[in-house]
Amino acid sequence: MSSYDFGYDGPHEECGVFGVYSDGSVDPSYAAYNALLALQHRGQESCGIAVNDRGVISYSKNMGLVTEAFSPEVLDRLKGQMSVGHVRYSTAGASVRENAQPLVMRYIKGTLAIAHNGNLTNAYELHKLLAKRGCIFQTTIDTEVIAYMIARERVDAPSIEEAVRRTMPKIHGSFSMVIMSPQKLLAVRDPHGFRPLCIAG
Repeated sequence: MSSYDFGYDGPHEECGVFGVYSDGSVDPSYAAYNALLALQHRGQESCGIAVNDRGVISYSKNMGLVTEAFSPEVLDRLKGQMSVGHVRYSTAGASVRENAQPLVMRYIKGTLAIAHNGNLTNAYELHKLLAKRGCIFQTTIDTEVIAYMIARERVDAPSIEEAVRRTMPKIHGSFSMVIMSPQKLLAVRDPHGFRPLCIAG
């Protein structure tokens, strides 16, 4: 995940992202919790988990370590069939709860949850373009730029996969991310594979 200087933040080099689509043999919220514990070395500033229950995405995110942010009571409330999780790297810049991920965005086609690690070299230009088109930003992370780009493409695209495919050539840099829509879970990395991303079936 990264933040760019839109006038208020600096770059963040590391983060950890995770996603799971469960066949019922594992609990997605606890699977994400355990994965984030394993990824804790990649970020100690904040963490979050979003879970999809038949198209309804609920989430919890907070500042601090995974063990501090999630209790059994919180995890038990996050029920569903798939989940995404994120740990954020602590460095200079805006260290606030609003910048914790996954970023959850509601739009005309439903809800998106995105957990992102990486740096976009054209984040400032895209942010400026989207702002001129009326987008209102709630965070200072460029993950929100990606979410707006995907949402705009999804309005006319026949599927979330196609919307993501159309978005990827427009964002430049090194990144990996997991994207959860009401029905699907996608994993994406930059064309050069600079950021770590493992996919297992």
